[in-house]
Amino acid sequence: MTSTDLPEQDAPRYVRLTIELIAEITDEQALKTAALTQVEGDEYLDDEERAQSVEAIELDPSGSLAHFVDPVALLGDVPGVELTSATWESARTDFDPDEESWDEYQVGQED
Repeated sequence: MTSTDLPEQDAPRYVRLTIELIAEITDEQALKTAALTQVEGDEYLDDEERAQSVEAIELDPSGSLAHFVDPVALLGDVPGVELTSATWESARTDFDPDEESWDEYQVGQED
């Protein structure tokens, strides 16, 4: 049975959407500066959250990218969908696009 075969009343109400992105940081200082500006202008952060964010950016600029992820913007205009929860993180990773284990169609899938 596929999801299109389910009767409407049995259709899933909540869906977990998993996305994996690998981004190359080409100018770490520019990213860090932009992230600090983003954090300073974020009206939803309280002073403690802002201080923690600034400290994290200063400690490891790879975390800077997380400040530009906006799940509301991703799903905000999708009809019939309301974002109920979102979590995300960024972390340094080793990446070799020529290595077979990094095939973008196989990452995260079991054989």
